[in-house]
Amino acid sequence: MKVADLTVEELRALIKKAVQEELHELLDDPDAGLALRSEMEARIQASLVSTERISLAKVKERLALP
Repeated sequence: MKVADLTVEELRALIKKAVQEELHELLDDPDAGLALRSEMEARIQASLVSTERISLAKVKERLALP
């Protein structure tokens, strides 16, 4: 199949499918459907309840980011 032989509608459908496949590959969550370990769930809950906040600069420092 050559692109030159496609109709406008076929080309649009081909492009749409390619874009959808690429977005799915980039945005798909490989962990979807998996259960959280109880320790991780507890950390998330504690984080949500906590009022302690740190600055972006502190986060960057902890992660050794520029």
